[in-house]
Amino acid sequence: MSLKGKRIGFGLTGSHCTYDAVFPEIEKLVHAGAEVLPVVTFTVKNTETRFGKGEDWIQRIEDLTGNKVIDSIVKAEPLGPKIPLDCMVIAPLTGSSMSKFANAMTDSPVLMAAKATLRNQKPVVLGISTNDALGLNGVNLMRLMATKNIYFIPYGQDDPEKKPNSMVARMSQLSETIEMAIEGKQLQPVIVERYKDGN
Repeated sequence: MSLKGKRIGFGLTGSHCTYDAVFPEIEKLVHAGAEVLPVVTFTVKNTETRFGKGEDWIQRIEDLTGNKVIDSIVKAEPLGPKIPLDCMVIAPLTGSSMSKFANAMTDSPVLMAAKATLRNQKPVVLGISTNDALGLNGVNLMRLMATKNIYFIPYGQDDPEKKPNSMVARMSQLSETIEMAIEGKQLQPVIVERYKDGN
């Protein structure tokens, strides 16, 4: 399936260490001819970490997609009725945002965009990056995996020796996952040996 002409919402949450793996995948979507609408959480916009300043990440994604970021719940709500998406992506998806999404807590622009997309019965693709996927957040991960119209970029343990509960998506499979999700299918296998892949 071609992604040319598809309107894709792209949500970033606060897993700052994962952005370098995600931005090349956003670039691939743009080069494939997709219209990419960036959506960010308040954490992404306002936090400065050793991985960079929020304002710099905002500028980078706006330059990459050619669109201004959607950075408020009010701005995200029209992605349901007025500006429908073919697919909404959240990558990286932190454990905190994952637990909120699984429990219907819509307190950020990214989660509002995802909720609006589900309301339209369109796919939401998740690329997890969380230190507790195999801990307390495991129940939320499984709840989302069992939810209609939610799909996952294949994921696995990124450091099973030092962080045995941590799981991260294989971001290099993002475009492929979107293509399958738009057709109503989950890319398989969904559980992969992430730490051996190196991606």
